[in-house]
Amino acid sequence: MQVHLGLGALHAEWPRAVACVGTFDGVHRGHQAVIGAAVAHAMEAELPCVLVTFDRHPSAVLAPTRTPQALAAPQENLARFAALGVSVALVLPFDAALSRMSAEQFLDDILRGAARATEVVVGHDFAMGNGREGTTEWLADRIPTTVVPAFEIEGVRVSSSLIRQAVARGDVARAAELFGRPYALSGVVVGGQRLGRQLGYPTANLARSTDQVLPADGVYAGWFESSRGRYRAAISVGTRPAVGGGDRTVEAYLLDYPGDSLYGLSAHLEFVHRLRSEENFPSLDALKEQMARDVEETRSLLQSGPLPTSR
Repeated sequence: MQVHLGLGALHAEWPRAVACVGTFDGVHRGHQAVIGAAVAHAMEAELPCVLVTFDRHPSAVLAPTRTPQALAAPQENLARFAALGVSVALVLPFDAALSRMSAEQFLDDILRGAARATEVVVGHDFAMGNGREGTTEWLADRIPTTVVPAFEIEGVRVSSSLIRQAVARGDVARAAELFGRPYALSGVVVGGQRLGRQLGYPTANLARSTDQVLPADGVYAGWFESSRGRYRAAISVGTRPAVGGGDRTVEAYLLDYPGDSLYGLSAHLEFVHRLRSEENFPSLDALKEQMARDVEETRSLLQSGPLPTSR
């Protein structure tokens, strides 16, 4: 997949394309339905599929105090677009100038002009341009348009806000159902207080660069993945009250990891099962006993051992 950050370096030599437009944060199952339809239309017409998206949530400019936390890091979204078969991702900086652009100008300059779109595929609640004047009906009057209906699970519409709520309360199983995959965090491994090492359970501390929704404080069974491989992990989210508390952290104990340093590596954490809430313990021995139970429960829930990198 070709990726263009802004219009500056884009020089589209294809004469026609099928475009889809949206924020697509997290690329959940509703987004997948829209993007999948665009890719299918493009393949049928033997044209490239150009996905037009933004470098931030539009509310970061339009309503900064109400900007939702992200569901995925930008590079994760791009990887999902590529996996779905998108040919070109055009990532526009959503700034004040873009927020003032009329629907007509967006259609002419961005979709028809930059992307060479002769057909557009959008979601049921799509609108573009200043004041959201470019509704699906407006768009369909000006260019061949396919509107993909809402994606529902047992009568419930899948939405980014619904997933944020599930993650925030620690219901990672529900979030995975809505996503179509486990909820994940990305970041780099950094040094911590090394308290886990002292307790016999050295952990990899994740430092994030994207303001993503964190699962509710507690302990989870999941997967840790980096260039060193993919391993089962007992993941802790919280302030660690049992060892004095502090800032909210995300750290993972890797089962069966041989022990090579992970510091500085890019890493990806998937949350599969919630094991328990965060607790305070009367002693370090009590904490160690609970950590041992967390590790064994993780081992039992995630039966397979180390796997090669899958992403």
